[in-house]
Amino acid sequence: MGDAPYRVVELTAADTHAVRLAVLRADTVTKVVDFAEDHWPGAVHLGVRDASGELVAVSSWIPREDTAYPGVPAVQLRGMATLQRLQGQGVGALLIEAGCARAAVGGAHLVWANARDAALTFYLRNGFTVDSDGFVDPVTELPHHVIVRRLERAPT
Repeated sequence: MGDAPYRVVELTAADTHAVRLAVLRADTVTKVVDFAEDHWPGAVHLGVRDASGELVAVSSWIPREDTAYPGVPAVQLRGMATLQRLQGQGVGALLIEAGCARAAVGGAHLVWANARDAALTFYLRNGFTVDSDGFVDPVTELPHHVIVRRLERAPT
């Protein structure tokens, strides 16, 4: 990531929309960037701002069980997006670590997501495993897999 100071910040759901649109909806049939889960109780939206204050990455963390692990406290990662010019430079990894740490402190034992196949390498490098057969997401019409990252117990 070089010497550029990036900082993780808490956002509103609306704050995530521009980056979601630019990254997640550039190649999809839908341009919808406001997710129903954005407004659920306990939903947290995190972003990364660069030294100039520009928002360069976003993610949403929704308290929600993974149906494959009933009864296990979990958080669903949604809307993970890093501006294209910064992809592969550690900005997304910074956001993943901050979100997973926060989920663990909140009592979650795992984080899961419906990840685009095009992003699987990123998630695998950041501690996730593929946990399902592939499927085509009905909203984006793109291939996805469910991914899971088990969390360390949060320090007490």
